[in-house]
Amino acid sequence: MSVIENALKRLQASRAAAAAVREGNHGAVTPPPAPLRRRRPAPQTDETTPTRTISIDQEALRTAGLLPPLHQEREIAQQFRQIKRPLINAALGRGAARVPQGNLIVVTSALPGEGKTFTSLNLALSMALEEDLTVLLVDGDAVNPRLTQLLGLESEPGLLDVLADPEVSLTSAMVASDVPGLAFLPAGRPIANATELLSSTRMREVAAHLGEDAPRLVVFDSAPLLVTTESQALAQLVGQILMVVRADDTQQHVVLEALEKLDEGKPVALMLNQSTRHLHGAYYYPYGSGGGPREKSSGA
Repeated sequence: MSVIENALKRLQASRAAAAAVREGNHGAVTPPPAPLRRRRPAPQTDETTPTRTISIDQEALRTAGLLPPLHQEREIAQQFRQIKRPLINAALGRGAARVPQGNLIVVTSALPGEGKTFTSLNLALSMALEEDLTVLLVDGDAVNPRLTQLLGLESEPGLLDVLADPEVSLTSAMVASDVPGLAFLPAGRPIANATELLSSTRMREVAAHLGEDAPRLVVFDSAPLLVTTESQALAQLVGQILMVVRADDTQQHVVLEALEKLDEGKPVALMLNQSTRHLHGAYYYPYGSGGGPREKSSGA
């Protein structure tokens, strides 16, 4: 029995939660940077339609370890297709009960170095391949906004600026990308009271506004749960949480401690990352009312 299975059994027993393990297809990490394709994007509200466009340098992201090596693109793309499907189904009510605010998804981990930013980016890229959806990737890591830095937007207004100054609009902070269906909201300029801003009524309004557009999925790359309080603030706002756990590294008590930071009943998917074992299937571990796949990943 794996560390994650043991962790979940103990946590569920302590909370007397009745959870069923559902078997699904094996999932893991990253869509390849496939040739850009032209399609009509899903409609967005005027107030959240980006007015600027950036070009995503996939080679720079690959060098930084946020995209898979070329020889693993096909394998990892297929793995991420399996990871995204239950999240999309829960968000939109496709073949499953629709999760309230399920189109708002936080990707986090217990500790740094488990692969949550790699997962956030590649999950968003994979979701953007859907014909009838658009995706907004939000850098919600106020402590280490790696995505913002790698995209060259560290001096641009972002989420924290929108929260701190009502005069800064979402439209001015969001940027479209040359990947069809994918937009980005930078973290914004550093600010001392980031936790308070992310816990504020203004943040709830912003999150609700972003989630109003039903064909849009919003993926937040969050800070680790046990390192900052910002991640816990974000987790309270969304409908689904994807928690990345590094295989053969993250200890069981650490997983349990991180899960205890989350609201009871919140759908949480646990994804095993960087496993060297070949898994023929995936397991969906319900925590609260949702579940998610274990994953084999080569990401950093």
